[in-house]
Amino acid sequence: MPSSISNRLLSSARLSRAIPLTPRPHSRRLPLAFPVLPSRSASTTARNPLPRKAARRISQSRLPGDVPSRGLHCSAACLHGDITRPAPGTGIKLHFKDSKGTLIKTIEGNEGDDILSLAHEHDIDLEGACEGSVACSTCHVILSPEHYDLLPEPSDDENDMLDMAFGLTDTSRLGCQVELTREMDGMTATLPSATRNMFVDGKKPTHH
Repeated sequence: MPSSISNRLLSSARLSRAIPLTPRPHSRRLPLAFPVLPSRSASTTARNPLPRKAARRISQSRLPGDVPSRGLHCSAACLHGDITRPAPGTGIKLHFKDSKGTLIKTIEGNEGDDILSLAHEHDIDLEGACEGSVACSTCHVILSPEHYDLLPEPSDDENDMLDMAFGLTDTSRLGCQVELTREMDGMTATLPSATRNMFVDGKKPTHH
């Protein structure tokens, strides 16, 4: 081996013994950003330290702009036309007659039923153009005198409509305003020969 090469190797060996090598520090691992979830065996207090009521209030709170959710609500269906009619012979009898005094039909009603509603229920030709709002005289009926006196006095609105009724008599009333009571059992309601419908068509009489 040439002397120049051996001299370089000897100098390198001396230098390595003179400068001690420092160990390279190990790199530290950074902790993960995922939250550590408690195990299933953790107590309820550790998982939810808030009282139940406070936790419920927090869970039910909404941020501005949130759309509140609503549960489906079901209610019982309401049946129409389920009016209870009296058993035969137990109700309040009401006789309907035409302008000539011929009996049209005898019906039975409950206390509180009005003549117009009963007439429509039993297909009796009593018009009622305003549907009971006291704005016409088409449900004009003539009552038997002994039962007329049992009724309360007509209101001012009813009197105004009766003034326009065709064939007005001393015992005339609007059928929509006469409600049955037990004292009125056996009453007769006579339909006039015509009606004057101011509510719809002016003073044009409609013949029955």
